[in-house]
Formats: sequence, structure tokens, C-alpha cells
Amino acid sequence: MKDKYDNLEFVDAAGLDLSDNVVKINRCATVVKGGRRFSFSALVVVGNGKGICGYGFGKAKEVPMSVDKAVKDAKKRLLRMPIVGATLPHEVVGRYCATRVFMGPASPGTGVIAGPAVRALLEAVGVHDVLTKTYGSCNPVNVVRATMDGLLQLRLKEQVAELRGVTI
Repeated sequence: MKDKYDNLEFVDAAGLDLSDNVVKINRCATVVKGGRRFSFSALVVVGNGKGICGYGFGKAKEVPMSVDKAVKDAKKRLLRMPIVGATLPHEVVGRYCATRVFMGPASPGTGVIAGPAVRALLEAVGVHDVLTKTYGSCNPVNVVRATMDGLLQLRLKEQVAELRGVTI
């Protein structure tokens, strides 16, 4: 049986004009004898706006170091997504843990109707017209992972025709 992740096309970050967007920075404190000791985690989305994107998560004692780690992690996991013009080829629901993200194509001029975490990832991919709705948990890490799951399920007409063995 084929899995939806079998046809992943990882992309090398070298030579690409990538932009990164910090989605969430979380501060965590541990109380020790001398006071509070802080650590930070960063969720970053990286993309070129032409169908290539990835996300990364980094943790460190300082914010800039955690963002750098997250960007480095995101560049290791760049994937190519099928987009049609400025929108998605079809409706899709991405799932991760308790989070579900519905994404549907929209007519030109609609814009990105999405929350901040979904918007960051879709804009990094290069989608300009889309309708989305997030159900369940609104934790930004889970939302980004659910959005990525949905984007990985996207297929173009030609890909579906080839899988089914028919001609369009």
C-alpha cells in the first residue's frame, strides 16, 4: 500500500532565494537557586514563494540562536508543493494530533484567508488566494504541522491521471 509521503521531493537549499518568517517564539523559565533561568524556542517557516517551503523548530538559551537553529532545521526539510497559479489545485484537510486545517482553492483576488501560523506557511509556498479554517488545537506548532500535512496531500490533475493510468 502506498503512503502519502512516498513521493516526497526534498529540495536542496543551495542556490535558492529563501525568505524566513518567525511564526512563534516561546519563552520557558526554570527556577533555580539563583533565580529564574530562561530558555527560548522558535518556530520558523522558510520558502521561496514559488512552491518550495519548509518549517523548523529550534531551542536555545537566547532568541537569536534559537531562530538560527530553527532556520537551519527548516532548510534541511524543504519540500516542493504543487500549486496552480496563485491557489491550490483542490480542497484538502491536513491533520496533526488534535489539529485539523481545511484549505480550499479561492478565486483570484480573494487573498489568504487564514490565521497567522497557516498564513505564514502558505505565503512561504507562494499561495495568494486560499480559504482556510483551523479546527481543534490552535497551538502554532501543531497548526504548522497540520498545514504541511495538507500541502503534502496535494496532487495535480496530471499526477492523479498518471497514478490511475488514464489520460486527460
